[in-house]
Amino acid sequence: MTGRRRICTAAFPNTNRMGLLDQWLWRQEHWLPPGITWEDMEGQEGAQYPRPRDLFVTLPLALGFIALRYVFERVVALPLGRQLGVRDRTRVRPRPVPQLQAFYTHHSHHPSQSEILSLSKQCDLTQRQVETWFRHRRNQDRPSNTRKFCEACWRFAFYLVAFTAGLACLIDAPWFWDQRECWRGYPQQPVSKSHYWYYLTELGFYWSLLLCVSVDVKRKDFKEQVIHHIATLSLLGFSYCANYIRIGTLVMLVHDSSDFLLESAKMFNYAGWRKTCDALFVVFAVVFLVTRLVVFPCKVINTTLFLSMDVFEPFFGYYFFNALLLVLQALHIFWAWLILRMVYKFLFQGKVERDERSDEESEVGEGEEEEEEKDEEEVCHWEKSNGTFNPKLAILTNNCVLKNLTNQSSSTTSRMPKAR
Repeated sequence: MTGRRRICTAAFPNTNRMGLLDQWLWRQEHWLPPGITWEDMEGQEGAQYPRPRDLFVTLPLALGFIALRYVFERVVALPLGRQLGVRDRTRVRPRPVPQLQAFYTHHSHHPSQSEILSLSKQCDLTQRQVETWFRHRRNQDRPSNTRKFCEACWRFAFYLVAFTAGLACLIDAPWFWDQRECWRGYPQQPVSKSHYWYYLTELGFYWSLLLCVSVDVKRKDFKEQVIHHIATLSLLGFSYCANYIRIGTLVMLVHDSSDFLLESAKMFNYAGWRKTCDALFVVFAVVFLVTRLVVFPCKVINTTLFLSMDVFEPFFGYYFFNALLLVLQALHIFWAWLILRMVYKFLFQGKVERDERSDEESEVGEGEEEEEEKDEEEVCHWEKSNGTFNPKLAILTNNCVLKNLTNQSSSTTSRMPKAR
């Protein structure tokens, strides 16, 4: 029995049913350089080498991360958000209209003009009232600041721990300082316990992100994020089986170095700490641009494209691995363009209005934001005119007073109390 069949049998117990995978997927010509066989990858006794069956460990790890996230968001993130002052915006609830609710649930959240006209006749409402109802209904489904803060807090915690642990286990590695070491002795390169768990933990975390992508906050770069997760999982999975562990650890470290800064900026943004958010965003932008547009192409991609050719000739895995790296680099350029727009706004307008990279939900337009603010002002005026003051609307009320102050004459303003 060949080494290739032994590895396939270890990964897939029922080899009779997996004959196609044995004959095509696990062909050594796909995974290994010319002249290298699966027997060569078995290594020596006493040393641990990557095996394809190890990837099955990432699935329970992903489920564990999902459970841990559920506990973390409720035990750690939620109390922390309250301490930092995270507040949810009060949104106007639409009045009950069964016909409109049925259309919203079963047809579309954004009816066309002809559908609005038809619905207005069915419900005996004006077109403006129908449009307002759908806008208010969509706003009810928008994620709250608390939910977005908890999600950002969870990712911040993981990326910070992953970057710290990755740096600790790579700082003494020879390929961290000299990328030529990534290919010295390839493919007979044993894997240490720290690098083994660093690799599989990252794989498990990205599996958890992909499994939760349908329930997480959907942002304007939703499709790019899905492509990023799939490319990352394919890249890490293939690199593990082909024993590209050394270059793979560098890829993960480069990505984690800036991700925790972005998530921390989001956290303070949701908490209303504008100056802290802006400062963290500037630091994130610098780190992102340096690591993703300089370090990643000049060190990582250059190593896999050119330096590896000193050790082996191109094969299928070489082209597949580098194609995935180039997909990631294309996404880096896309996000860098969005970040540079943010930096431009910060430098010339004095503030960061939006997170152009991924912080704004894809279904929310600027027009809806303005309309929602007007609706909230109306609610605020109604509360004040009835002589009531709900503590949950304190911040909203203060904002309304501030807007009213700017619209009054100077004589009237001088007689009104100063808004906080």
